[in-house]
Amino acid sequence: MTFVHARLNDQDKLSAFLKKKISDLETDKRELVGVFGKTGAGKSSLINAIIKEKNLLPSGSINACTSVMIKLEANTHSSEYEAEIEFITKEEWNDELWSFRQFLRNKKNQDKEDEDYHDAVEKLSALYGEDWRRSFENLMDRKYFKEIPEFLESRRKILTCESANELSAEFVKYTRSDSKQGEGNEGKKWFWPLVKCVTVRVPTNPFLQHVTLVDLPGNGDCNKSRDQMWKGIVGDCSTVWIVTEINRAASEKEAWDILESVSSLIGNGGECQQIHFICTKSDLLDDSDDLSSADIHDRIVKRNMQAKDGVKKAFNKRTRIKKHFTDDSFKVFTVSSREFLKGKHLSPQETEITKLQGFLQELNDCHSETVNYVNGAYGILSLIQGANSRGVDSKKGEVCAELERIMNLQLENVRKEMEETYMAFEKCLNDGVEKSKRSYGEKLKNFLYRGKKGGAFHRVLKCVVENGGVHKPKNGTLINLNMKLASGLIDSIDEEFRKTFPNDSERGAFSGVINEFSLNTDSLTEKYKSAELQFRFLKTEEEKIKAKLNRMMRKQKKRVYSSLIETIEDIMEEGYKKAAEFEGEGVLYNMRETIENHVHSKKDMFELAKNTMLEKLHSLMVNILEILKKIMKESIERSFKTDGSSLPDVSTELEMVKKYCDQLAASLDDETSLDLLTG
Repeated sequence: MTFVHARLNDQDKLSAFLKKKISDLETDKRELVGVFGKTGAGKSSLINAIIKEKNLLPSGSINACTSVMIKLEANTHSSEYEAEIEFITKEEWNDELWSFRQFLRNKKNQDKEDEDYHDAVEKLSALYGEDWRRSFENLMDRKYFKEIPEFLESRRKILTCESANELSAEFVKYTRSDSKQGEGNEGKKWFWPLVKCVTVRVPTNPFLQHVTLVDLPGNGDCNKSRDQMWKGIVGDCSTVWIVTEINRAASEKEAWDILESVSSLIGNGGECQQIHFICTKSDLLDDSDDLSSADIHDRIVKRNMQAKDGVKKAFNKRTRIKKHFTDDSFKVFTVSSREFLKGKHLSPQETEITKLQGFLQELNDCHSETVNYVNGAYGILSLIQGANSRGVDSKKGEVCAELERIMNLQLENVRKEMEETYMAFEKCLNDGVEKSKRSYGEKLKNFLYRGKKGGAFHRVLKCVVENGGVHKPKNGTLINLNMKLASGLIDSIDEEFRKTFPNDSERGAFSGVINEFSLNTDSLTEKYKSAELQFRFLKTEEEKIKAKLNRMMRKQKKRVYSSLIETIEDIMEEGYKKAAEFEGEGVLYNMRETIENHVHSKKDMFELAKNTMLEKLHSLMVNILEILKKIMKESIERSFKTDGSSLPDVSTELEMVKKYCDQLAASLDDETSLDLLTG
């Protein structure tokens, strides 16, 4: 199409229109697969085995740092292994140092078993060794950052190596700490406290060509920029992997807690279509020393079946997750990375690593993108050739009027469906507002007074008010007062929201009315045979704009959904700041009273949150209608209301692309038949 693009002049509207259409064909779609799992669950070994890079992600005697995200993707511009390290800003680290100083000063006479205390000590010791214990005064001195001048210069650091093993040894200090830190390792620095994200690029890897695997921490992060990036990536994942050891998979609290905590972010608030619950280390059996290889094989297979059954039953009991995901979107895998590599007792297929590889291969399959490109090219070339043929000149006005009549009828169908959706949302949210007004007092009391005698709770509440209503303990369940206050509204809208904006349905948003939009060009071709080429272009444009709108809605619906919690966060911010100012005696009483008074004085927040969501929904609907009308109207006008006399002859190119179209359509039919046969 580059050759055709060059032959089009810039002198008339139709040529300019066609040039833009050709440029729009150049797209590169990437899928995000988010990987969650606690330290020791076997995430690194699993990923290494799946992408066939045994030594890429470090594991073993190295402790994972739960705050650093690691992206894995293909290196498309070099044959080397590469790691790109993105740091938090100097200002952010300076703020964290100030917080650590205040926190540790207050901890001198308090319980040092507290996990937040250990978190602060771990970060400071990783970067500064013992220096921070002597003084906090000069911790931003350049001498501590000699190896990473990029951090001070607000640049990204690039590491390049010839092998996966070399790169792993180079970037480990940016993602993890040695588990024996402090035992003869005093001089070694670990830079992970300063890192926001590490992107690892692997050369010529078929599983990562159009897929990015992201190793994610379970709860986000206290650092705002890291947390914002975490939320963005989690919300963009089309698939989520939850990784846990097989021996307690169905009852593993941390794995299910992670899935529950992110369910709304990846479900209604995200783009996730599938959850894969991956049970690792399936080859590890107790008391297997006296068993034959065949007996070990049979016991592994039997336990795998039991684990799958147990996990599926556990999923069915998780109502919070099932509000966002159906049984069809939840799959369980029992894997063994070691058996995949060594094959002592299981075949590669029985390790189920090959199933996950097959899944990634499907995501990577560029066939659909190729089809979209070729179909788009076919439509554009059809319009050029159709405009050249001039066979429809005498009926242009008649055809154009008929197309515009059909378009307006179809747009009216879309508008009506959207209007019904808006009214359904409004009804649900009105119910949610009333429910929230009745229940917020009890929810607030249960939260603020769960530690009646004070104890450690005043430290938890202090963390909550200092971090905008959210406390992310290093281990344990996320605490989010904003979410508790917004839960009545969120619960009221979840079912209707999922119905309106399904992640896992081919029908599409707004009861499929966008996908059903059609100018009926097939039936018009029978009546106006001379306009067949123009109709072919309009049909491809129709499919393109519907695909574009569906992508846009997947992005925009996240903003609509998150508006409820964001409105509550904004309104609560002032109260948290006031509560965070209290120190010394009576701090718990003062924080509780301040939060209670603030919430009671702002109980119209639920009405405001409702109105904000409805405004964003209305804006999205108006935008969709305007884009659909503008693109289709312009396409009709350029097809039948402009002169194509200056366009080049593209009959050769058209014939060639038609052959490609026919071949791709035939291969897709073969694949569909094969899928139906293999089920």
